[in-house]
Amino acid sequence: MDGTAENTATPEKTQPERLITALRGAERRLAGRPKEATLGERWESLSAAAAEADLSGDVDIYGDGVVADLEARVAALLGKEAAAFFPTGTMAQQVALRCWAGRTGNSTVALHPLAHPEVHEREALTTVAGLRTVHPTRAARQIDADDVHDMGEPFGTLMLELPLRDAGFVLPTWEELEEVCEAARARDAVIHFDGARLWETTVHFGRPLDEIAELADSVYVSFYKSLGGLSGAVLAGPESFVGEARAWRHRYGGQVFQQFPQAIAALAGLERELPRLPDYVAHARVVAQALREGFAEAGVAGARVFPEVPHTHQFRVWLPYDAEPLTEAGIAQAQETRTALFAQWSDEGSVPGFATTEVTVAGAGLEWGPDDVRAAVADFVGRIPW
Repeated sequence: MDGTAENTATPEKTQPERLITALRGAERRLAGRPKEATLGERWESLSAAAAEADLSGDVDIYGDGVVADLEARVAALLGKEAAAFFPTGTMAQQVALRCWAGRTGNSTVALHPLAHPEVHEREALTTVAGLRTVHPTRAARQIDADDVHDMGEPFGTLMLELPLRDAGFVLPTWEELEEVCEAARARDAVIHFDGARLWETTVHFGRPLDEIAELADSVYVSFYKSLGGLSGAVLAGPESFVGEARAWRHRYGGQVFQQFPQAIAALAGLERELPRLPDYVAHARVVAQALREGFAEAGVAGARVFPEVPHTHQFRVWLPYDAEPLTEAGIAQAQETRTALFAQWSDEGSVPGFATTEVTVAGAGLEWGPDDVRAAVADFVGRIPW
């Protein structure tokens, strides 16, 4: 022996790892995320979707079969001539904006600086697609008609993210949306909707999906953010535009040999989750009100739920603490009471001295009444180190 001992100590888990473990062990969760499900749970969910699906059709080969069925279904829901399935929304949007740049002859895209391509895609629009982006406003709100009218230079495409997640899942009013689209068309620009979460906007707008999508020349929608799918997205628009998008999808490496598991999961989401989204939105407003009341009763000065009346089934909570102790309080609550109110908190917000978290009210959240929320808030606040 050389006197050295093998180190067999188990490495300490990181805070995110401990949080996931705590959330998995909770018997009640206000909302769940795909990351918190085990591999077995996700497989069970996919198996259940397959058991309920019509499997008499054809397996897809490079986008036909069940994938083509999904494309047709979404095109009809959005009232568009055609639709193409993409493995990711990032690819779908890059292709859409690239196609419009070629068709308009203008490679400048007007979008919000908090929009997904600017925040979460590593400058792909400029680095990969060679496009240029401009920002009609830097305010943490939706772009409005005045912003578009006041642009000092031309642009070929206006991209609107509906809802704008990083501003708090906010939406314009229906009248504001009509006005900003009219303003863009008055400047000879086309309109593309980043509708990753467009599915849940119908309550706020008071309009069906096809009427909302009609305002745009093209629309992208996601299948995993709201519908519980595995992955994948659809880009919908005019037939010739979608045909060109398919060519660019191939060039980008998105012409995948088979994607039937993603297609089955997406079709199941359209059947099971899409009809429930209005209930989720309605109950999110109940939960948001109860959270405000709970923090007020607990004496947390400065606590904020935004928007006060959620525009969708997702919203943000701001508290005047650092993120780390808030996440630790949530871990302790889930471990000791088997009730999980919040997930990860972040200091990466726009308000100094405040941490923020996102709340998504979905199926599990419908079981939470106002009294349940207020009681969980009181317990949570009691675990924050002052």
